[in-house]
Amino acid sequence: MIIKEIQEEIIEEFSMFEDWMERYEYIIEIGKTTPLIDESQKKEENLITGCQSKVWLHSEIKEGKLIFTADSDAILTKGIVGLLLRVFSNHTPKEILESDTDFIDEIGLKEHLSPTRANGLVSMIKQIKLYALAFQSKLG
Repeated sequence: MIIKEIQEEIIEEFSMFEDWMERYEYIIEIGKTTPLIDESQKKEENLITGCQSKVWLHSEIKEGKLIFTADSDAILTKGIVGLLLRVFSNHTPKEILESDTDFIDEIGLKEHLSPTRANGLVSMIKQIKLYALAFQSKLG
């Protein structure tokens, strides 16, 4: 499935909820099912700066596609990073770099987060794009 289709799927899922409490609960559920980062990857270099809580993000390339794993010490943040992994994991660096993140605005996520969590969200996206850029330059 292409990135845009995944984003549209997420927009559709979020539109089914009546209010933001239900959406927060859904994000928490996503966090509970997010592929966990290996404990050995919970190191300083994988910590995302700019997040209120601790968020670790690891990436590796398999068959030309980036595979992300992550974890956070806050369940809501873990759900947010899980949402991003659902969109960007298992895609080529080029696909990741060429994709937008409009779906975040469409589901209203950024405006319903505290300023520090919203900054963390931006930092997570930035880190995912940086990984894609680094792997793309390695692949040539």
